Amino acid sequence: MDSIDKKILMLLQKNAKQNTKEIADKVGLTVSPTFERIKKLEQQNYIRGYVALLNAAKLEKAIIVYCQISLAVHSRELIDNFRKEITDLPEVMGCHHVSGNYDFLLKVGIGDMNLYQQFVVEKLSVIDGISKVESSFVLEEIKNDTSYVL
Repeated sequence: MDSIDKKILMLLQKNAKQNTKEIADKVGLTVSPTFERIKKLEQQNYIRGYVALLNAAKLEKAIIVYCQISLAVHSRELIDNFRKEITDLPEVMGCHHVSGNYDFLLKVGIGDMNLYQQFVVEKLSVIDGISKVESSFVLEEIKNDTSYVL
C-alpha cells in the first residue's frame, strides 16, 4: 500500500458514493489505474464493504446504550455460545470482547426505554452464562466517526 492507496481509502471513507473519476481527479491518476487500485484494495480486504450512515433519530432508534457484560465463568463453551447468541440480536450494533472489569462491550441501538427493558429481559438475560449486565446510556453524541486516519 502506497500513499495513493491511502489517499483513495481516505476519500472513500469520507464519501463512498464518489465515482471513480472524482477519486482519480483527487489523487492525480486517470480513471483506469484508480479503478484497478480500488478493486485491488477490495480484493485484499482493505475495503470490507460500503454502507450508508443512517439518521437514528429519524428511524426512531435515538437511544444508544453501551452494555458491559460479565460472564459467570470464562469457559470456551460459554464464550462461544455468547458470541453466537449475540450476533443474532439485531438491536446489537457492535460487540467487542474486552479486557478489564467486563468481558464484552455491546453497543445497542433502540427506540425507547421500554424497548430496552424488553430487550434486556427477553433477549439478553436468557443467554446462558451472563452474570452481570451494566448499562450506560448516551446522553449526547459529541463525535461518532467511522473513519481511520491513514
